[in-house]
Amino acid sequence: MKKILIGFWKVITFPFQVLFWLLATPFRMIKRAHIFLNEELDDRPLPDAFAASLQTPSALLEHVDALRKHLLRMLLGLVLAIAICFLFTKQIVNFLALPVGGIGALKAIDVTESVGVFMRIALFSGIALASPYLAFELWLFAAPGLKPRARKIGLIGIPLTSILLISGMLFAYYFMLPTALPFLLNFMGVQTIPRPSSYINFVSGLMLWIGVAFEFPLVIFVLSLMGIAKPRFMAQQWRIAVVIIAIIAAVITPTVDPVNMVLVMGPMVVLYFLSIGLSYLASISRKKELAKQQ
Repeated sequence: MKKILIGFWKVITFPFQVLFWLLATPFRMIKRAHIFLNEELDDRPLPDAFAASLQTPSALLEHVDALRKHLLRMLLGLVLAIAICFLFTKQIVNFLALPVGGIGALKAIDVTESVGVFMRIALFSGIALASPYLAFELWLFAAPGLKPRARKIGLIGIPLTSILLISGMLFAYYFMLPTALPFLLNFMGVQTIPRPSSYINFVSGLMLWIGVAFEFPLVIFVLSLMGIAKPRFMAQQWRIAVVIIAIIAAVITPTVDPVNMVLVMGPMVVLYFLSIGLSYLASISRKKELAKQQ
């Protein structure tokens, strides 16, 4: 009779237990994340830590096993992202080809050219889609060996990196291509019919490099937190920086006319001065952190 009552009680309370588990799970995850982000490390010199790991091979094997698990999850995430992008690759190619009139404006010469472009865009789009998750897995692997402040900065940097990269790519697509393509396709009055492979390589390469250039403020901010980049030095050498930016803009710019060069150079100069401001903020934060440690 007692077993029957216990079983009946379990059946009655099961929905409430499930509901409690569902309500408590987010709070448990927040608590675990808070502990993980703020857990202090054993502050030992790097040579001592390396020597200790050599003396205990089992600990080293644990790190290798953890790396294997993270790499496996990264591979699965990448495969899933590529599979998702594979379903929308034609729409992505058409979106990239809109500045020249869509896919119909591209004329293939080789038999396998269209297939190669399709696979290339599917692969690159999958990598771009999965990149935040890949960065998060790398952060999860490296976070146990970082100090709490470095963990938080690294975690915040993952979405910021994606936002800056996408912003640069959208800038290249909506502002640079509409002015560059008419000049390139009708240079000297000769009408050019773009091929899928050359056009897609050109557009994707331009968007990639401009997107990478938009990462510059974040890189400077991190370097300033590490004490490598100095805001005062950057502010004093701004003239040399503008000359270097002009050279880089001339290399990235797809045309030789100054209009497109200015379109590339303008945002990069603004990003440089923004980097100086972020560097000052990072330096102040670093000085406060060092003052607390003393």
